[in-house]
Amino acid sequence: MNPSASSPKGFQVSIVGGGVCGLACAIALEKAGVPVQLFEAAAAFGEIGAGIGIGPNAVRVLRYMGLLDAVLQKCNPGDLKPRGFVYRTGTGEHEAVYTVPVEDPNDFGIGIHRATFLDALVNFVNPDVCHFNKRCVSVTQSPDNPQRILLQFLDGSTHETDVVLGADGIKSSIRKFVLGGTDESIAFSHTVAYRGLIPYDQLQAAGFKTDLTVAPACFMGPSKHIISFTIKNNEIVNVVAFSANYKTPIGTENLPDGAAWVEQVSRDEVQKVYEGMGPDVKILLDHMPERPSKWSIHVVHPPLESYVKGRVAVLGDAAHGMLPHLGAGAGQGLEDAYLLARLLSHPGTNNDNIEARRDTYLHTLRAVLQVYSQIRRPRAQMVWERSYLMGRIYDGHGPHGMDWAKTGEDMDGMFPSVWHHDANDDVEAAFALLRERGAFPRVG
Repeated sequence: MNPSASSPKGFQVSIVGGGVCGLACAIALEKAGVPVQLFEAAAAFGEIGAGIGIGPNAVRVLRYMGLLDAVLQKCNPGDLKPRGFVYRTGTGEHEAVYTVPVEDPNDFGIGIHRATFLDALVNFVNPDVCHFNKRCVSVTQSPDNPQRILLQFLDGSTHETDVVLGADGIKSSIRKFVLGGTDESIAFSHTVAYRGLIPYDQLQAAGFKTDLTVAPACFMGPSKHIISFTIKNNEIVNVVAFSANYKTPIGTENLPDGAAWVEQVSRDEVQKVYEGMGPDVKILLDHMPERPSKWSIHVVHPPLESYVKGRVAVLGDAAHGMLPHLGAGAGQGLEDAYLLARLLSHPGTNNDNIEARRDTYLHTLRAVLQVYSQIRRPRAQMVWERSYLMGRIYDGHGPHGMDWAKTGEDMDGMFPSVWHHDANDDVEAAFALLRERGAFPRVG
């Protein structure tokens, strides 16, 4: 029996991946009455990594989803604040050379630990629809019902469904299906990031002078930079120290087979990479954990031509994994999740327009997912490209090189292009396209 047949929608959505955007999408769909099942490879919800930046555009999405208050309850009152950024020289006395202006009084963002963010969301999803230790290994047409999709998992179990959303990260198995069975879209960015969390009072006791309570700081240097911002009501400093090789273009060389993408290294390694930087950088790195994590950052490159194949779509890092230099990756995943939830829960997306003319473009779920891809790809790719360019600017490889006084000229317009986007504009544009194509009924 098709378990989705008895639902008002007449179809079921299966989400592969229970990270930030997968869980948010599942919650939004369930709230809207869309039958959903969520499959997570790990034994429980949880994100590796440290802090995550939620910019003003993503804060709006959380508000639209009805999740913002829950996230803020897991934070401290001071964690929702204007997201201005102060750029400083990495050497000398760390002169402030540029401050990102907060042009809109609503430009509030959140700095939060990834695990804390997920913890804020888990109570919103029905535990009965969550399935753990389910690593998806293949997506095929159901042999019993060719109109449905069959997911197969590493443990040998299977699940039949109508729509698959792959929120399974940069190493996505769902993306392989979208690309026709061969996936060569993962590339080493030739950027590594050393991550750690440090109690702020320890830094201050050691003589750290930069005030991180006012705004996050970026210490810029030759082919390297360090991002630091506070979380947990200014008690903890999240440090991400980047080092990049710009001599090798993205996509030309990858890590050796079997090499770990994330590993624990010595604090000495980090200190050697940043030798010659200024006093506050030295204090930061001297107080990193004894074994900080080293991330070899991978991205989706070249960009996907589509995020969709049939009734299977990818979102978040699975669709457009990017460098983190605009702090916008999670926000792009949330924008994806929000648009998909709004489209799939629309009254026009129901059993009637799935079954009545299943083989036509205008009256199937394929139309809805194609419009999702059409709307989201240009936006996400713009953010991908600007994130890459921002990393070059921070590392002295932008238009003005290491003339740090002109940093502001190089960054002009970068953050507003991300922050001032309203995801509801995407929703309205998608609805209009679907009405044009006859998939949704015309208004009036």
